[in-house]
Order: sequence, then C-alpha cells, then structure tokens
Amino acid sequence: MIRLAVAFLTALSLTAAVPTPESHFGHAMGADRKLIGWSQTVAYFRGLPAQSDRILVRDIGRTTEGRPMIAAFISAPENLKQLSRYQQNQKRLADPRSTSPEEAARIMAGHKAIVMITCSIHSTEVASTHTAVQFAYRMLTEQNPKFSAILKDVIFILVPSLNPDGVDIVKSWYERTLGTPHEGTSPPQLYQKYVGHDNNRDWYIFSQAETRNVVTQLHNVWHPQIVYDVHQQGPYASRMFIPPWLDPIDPNVDPILAQSANMIGTGMAYDLTAAGRKGVVINAIYDFWTPARHYQAYHGGMRILSESASARLATPITVRPDQISENANGYLPRQRSWNYLEPWMGGEWHLADIVRDQSIAWESCLFQAAVRREDLLRNFYAINRNSAARTSPNAFVISSKQRDLGLTRKLLETLAFGAVEIEKAGDVFQASGVTYPAGSYIIRMQQPFGGFAKTLLERQQYPDLRLYPGGPPRRPYDVTAQTLPLLMGVDVAAVDGPFEAKGTRVTSFQDLPAVNQWFQFPGGRKPRVAIYKSHMPQMDEGWTRWMFEQLGIAYTSLDNAGILAGNLHAQYDAIVVPDQSPVSIHSGYGRGAMPEEFTGGLGEKGAQQLKAFAEEGGSLVFLNDSCDYAIERLALPVRNAVRGLSSREYYVPGSLLSVQLTPGHRLVRGLPEEIAIWNEASPVFQIPQDAPAASIARYPASGLLASGWLLGEKHAANLHALVEVRQGKGKVVLFGMRPQYRAQSYQTMKLLFNALMP
Repeated sequence: MIRLAVAFLTALSLTAAVPTPESHFGHAMGADRKLIGWSQTVAYFRGLPAQSDRILVRDIGRTTEGRPMIAAFISAPENLKQLSRYQQNQKRLADPRSTSPEEAARIMAGHKAIVMITCSIHSTEVASTHTAVQFAYRMLTEQNPKFSAILKDVIFILVPSLNPDGVDIVKSWYERTLGTPHEGTSPPQLYQKYVGHDNNRDWYIFSQAETRNVVTQLHNVWHPQIVYDVHQQGPYASRMFIPPWLDPIDPNVDPILAQSANMIGTGMAYDLTAAGRKGVVINAIYDFWTPARHYQAYHGGMRILSESASARLATPITVRPDQISENANGYLPRQRSWNYLEPWMGGEWHLADIVRDQSIAWESCLFQAAVRREDLLRNFYAINRNSAARTSPNAFVISSKQRDLGLTRKLLETLAFGAVEIEKAGDVFQASGVTYPAGSYIIRMQQPFGGFAKTLLERQQYPDLRLYPGGPPRRPYDVTAQTLPLLMGVDVAAVDGPFEAKGTRVTSFQDLPAVNQWFQFPGGRKPRVAIYKSHMPQMDEGWTRWMFEQLGIAYTSLDNAGILAGNLHAQYDAIVVPDQSPVSIHSGYGRGAMPEEFTGGLGEKGAQQLKAFAEEGGSLVFLNDSCDYAIERLALPVRNAVRGLSSREYYVPGSLLSVQLTPGHRLVRGLPEEIAIWNEASPVFQIPQDAPAASIARYPASGLLASGWLLGEKHAANLHALVEVRQGKGKVVLFGMRPQYRAQSYQTMKLLFNALMP
C-alpha cells in the first residue's frame, strides 16, 4: 500500500512539473489572435524530457533557412527505453524476404504500432502546431484509459512542423498586420523559401531539405504503420474532412492499406460526431492518386489526412448561412448525406475550434492504433510481403546506354532515396528479347517497396471520371501523371518474363556524371538572367529559382519596381516570367487588399518596358499561363487556341503530352526529336501564316497523351507547345508548358536553359 502511494505521489510530482503551454507561451493554445513562433515551440519540446519520462525529443536536421527540425517520441517509459529494439523490429517486419511468418509472429507479439503525426507543412494552416503543443502536454499529464492504452501499445512520433521556416514567416506577417485591415491575410511571400504550398507535393522527387530530413530520419528508419498529415481547408463548407478518400486510388496502393485508411478515418469521424462536433465529411474532395502527396503508402503504411476549416490565421470569423458553399467535390455542404450527416450551417469559428477538432481526431487515430495494434502489425507485414511477391512486371531495366547519363543518375538517385533496391549488371544480359550492355541497372519488383518504383516508372492511365454520365470531368485533387522516365528523358523498359542477370546491389551512382554538367554555357559566357518576382507569391517562381540554383544558373530576382524603372537591356540578357495568371501580372493586389507597398502590378508601363527590352535585343521567356499575358500585352502575332474552351471540350489537369521538336533549332540542343512535356491547363499556340514566329515543339496529329488524362486532344493536335516570336532585335519565347515543373521535368529544363542564351 505504501509502495502504491509513493508511486502515485511520484507520478503526481512529475505531472505537476510538466510546464503548461500557457506558462511557456503566455497564452492558451488556440487563443484568438495569438500565434506561436518556432524557437518557442522547439524550446518547449526540448524542455519536456527533463520533466517527463514519457517523451524523447530528437533533432532530425535543418530547414532550408537553417532552423532546427525536431520529432518527439511519446510512449510509455519502458517503451522509450527500448526504442532501438523497436526500431529494429520494425525494420524486420518491413522486409518479409528475411523474416519468416513464424519469426514475424514472435516479433508482433511484443511489438508496438508506430504512428507518426505531422503538422503545418502549409504554414498558413496554423492550428496543428498549436495542437501538437497542447496534445503533447495532455499525453504527458493526463491519466485516462485511452491515453494509457496509447502509451502502452503505440510509439507516437510527433513532428510539430514540417515547415518551421513558414511558422515564423506567417507569425511575423500576422503580428505585423494585427489591428489593420490586412489582419489574417497570407504573407506576400512564399512561406517556404522555394516551393510554398507545393512543399507537400515533394514526396517522390525529394527536392527540399525538409522532405529529405523527414524521409531519412523518420520514414525510412521507422516505417510507420500510420502517417497522419494534418491540414486545413477553406472556411465555407465542412469543418473537417477525413478519409475514406474519393476515387481514384492509385492501383499501386495495396487494397489492405486503402481499407485500413477507410477504417481509421471512419472511426475518427465517429469519435468527432460522438463528441458533438458537426460538419464532418468523409469520402469527399480528396483523392488518393499521386504519390507526390503520400510517401508512406508505397512503404507499407497508410496515409491519413484531415483538413479542418480555417479561420483567418488566428483571427476568428463569423460565417453566415448564405456563405456556405452550395457544391463541393463529393458532397453538398448545405445538405445532409451519408458522408456528411450533420451539416455545419454557420456561426463563429475560432482557432480554438480547429485545435479542439484536431485533438479529438488525433486521440481517435492513436487509440484505434492501440486497440488494433496486432492487426496493424500483421497487415504491415502482409502488405510488404504482397509487394515482394509481385510478378508483373518482373523488373524494370535501365540500359547503361542513354542519351543523358546525368539525368539517368538523377532518376536512379531519386529511386534509391525512396528505399528502392537497384542492381547493376556486371555482364551483358538479355531480357524480353532485348540485349542490355554491362553496367545496365535492374530494379526487380520482388522487394518490399517495389510499388514505389513501379508507380514512378510506369505510365499513368487516369480514369475518365465525370460529374455525371456525359458531363464535365470530375477534377482530380492534384495532378494525374508522375512518370519519371518521361520527365527526365531516360529510357526505361518494363520486363514481364523471367530473365537471368548477375547484378550487384548499388546505392551510389557517382560513377555517372552529375546532372548539372549538361547546363554549361558555351564559351563560358553566362547570360545575365532575371526571374520576375511578383508581390503575389507564385510557387512556379520559387521552383524556377530552386532549379536555377541547383543547376548553377546565376539569376537576379526582378520585381515590379525594377521593371518599371526601365533600362532593362543594359542590365539583363534574358528575363523569365514564371507561370502566373495574366491579371495578377498586370494588376497585382488591388488597393486595400494588402499594405500599399505590395499592391499593383506591371500595368501598361511595365508591359511597354518588357516590349522595349525585347526590341532592343533581349530575350523574354514566358512560362505556361504567363504566355497569355505576353500575347495580350505585347501584341504578339500568335493565339492560344484552347483559351476559353470548357473543361468538357478540352481538359489537361496535369499530364504528360507528346510533342515533336523542330530539328536543328538552337532551343532543342541536346534533345531528341520527340519528348514528353508537362501540360497543366497550358496554352496551345496557333501561328498565323507569315507571322514572325517559329514553332519549336509541335503536338502530333493524334496520340498526344503520354501519361495521365487528356480530354479533347483534337483541340491541340497539329498545334504548338513552344513558340519563338521575333520582336525587334530580340525575341519572345512562349512555353506552353511548365519546363521546370516541381523540380521533376529535367528534360524540358534543357529547353528553358537554351532559351536563356543570346
């Protein structure tokens, strides 16, 4: 009895010593008009292990701007003392080739479910970092049966932010605008230095430091059974989305995983509804197609996503019933339905509401993992066993004879970073009747994470989904293609039948040239390049900066004031205008929408300065939507043939299309005659006869779709994807594509590089 009393008092003293969020931050988590900074958050988490034996905190790397990234491991003290053992057990379950079913069963009997929750990758979605602080405090201090079960049977990995730089960017802007008409607006800069909102589309190209940290230090080490990524959405429909997902589901995702996400997500919806929270929707809005948004689904674990309705950052809003949307993808926000049983029809909405909903959802997810621990572990083993048993295709082969070995290296390094096993053949071998030289690479599908390689190497066939039979297309949540061989211009062959080849496992490809060796200016003369940077932050501008820096292309950021000042030809040889809508380039933010220094666009004067730059001998390069600005404002003699067409007539929601390049043109140096380009609602150019314009890339008469989804190919057939227009002594180059798309389309990056040269 005395021993129990001592244990109780010891636990009580430890609980009392854990600092409350209020004592550390000076306010409750979710308080109106209060945001927390990253250094405060890191200090709070780093201080917790000294006060509680339920938590360990580890650094997992540095962000793009040098801030620390951390992960908190929360579990029962006896589990945390054996973390390395559990990590090794998880590694053994992840590879059924070396772990027999009997051995796996023995491991499972004493093993724990691994659940990772990640926060605020989109840093204007501020709530989840607040929830992380509050939930961690509760896990360390509250004594309740659900938390006890979670601590006993789950190793909970909490990442308080996947984008710490953005946490501080948003906080700084919010505090600057508090009490002004601009309170609650998004900052007039990308909230991740290069890619902004696209940072959660980086989960297979691994371009950003934050992505690479989490993959190397957590995903590939712990292989969680559940990865729950916490997001926010717009304020005028549901209060929270949770899986089941909408169709389509990538066929390379194991059905067990898809059903597991259905089960966990529906359980979370059940717990939210039971707690009296309205506006919960499932099976709506978000599909489960592109691996750019879910790495773990190809590595044995399910991805759970929640999307909470937003306030204005930390500023509360009042939503009127008439402001509730009438339509949304997969449900009607004003009507009760099986997947939206209790519509939320307006009222006050605070940051604290989001924190409350997220806390309920987190507890539900973790408790379900604890209760179904054995099922999760058994299915994790089975999923990876299914993958290792794949026979169609049997393998992918990458010949050592390639047009561009630098891009071959880039593709191989991308796959290897994603834990794909790659062999290098020591001798000549044959597969499917083709002879491959020594040094060729073999990616066999009989490996636990073969599905990841398969979805990146094969061509996508996105289903033709309509809002109703014969109606307009049902918009994918993101894009529809990810075929790396097409994006990088590497010949990759799928081999269906058995073949013999002596290969050695390789993880380094430094014997191949680096990709940036191709991007060298002839004669050493480097053009003076500027990238237009609007006050309205554009992800494509950030991706362009990132690609230029990786490839060693020097540039200057050029804002509105710089263009309006004129004298451009004396300063630059080429100006690149990234993908951006014509109206935002011309007009920018309107008066009153932002502080005065961030309003306005190029206007008529800016257009005249750009035109003068080209006429004096400069090169103007426009990417994707900005081409329409050039056509209109610079009075170019070409037409966008698909502008104004409805989606029922013509639709390309992020796909790879085939084009034929004009042989001998200086822009196609280093490229084959036929390539695939990234088209995402991109312009298609029609050139009038006798116009001072040259076609550099032309769509074929038929068979345009290389990977993804395309409707109405007749509207682009025989027309042009890349055009050069003479203007005075200079030129205007119109890219009806995103040639540097999300750091993936390296092959077409060569076209952009060539366009920079005088």
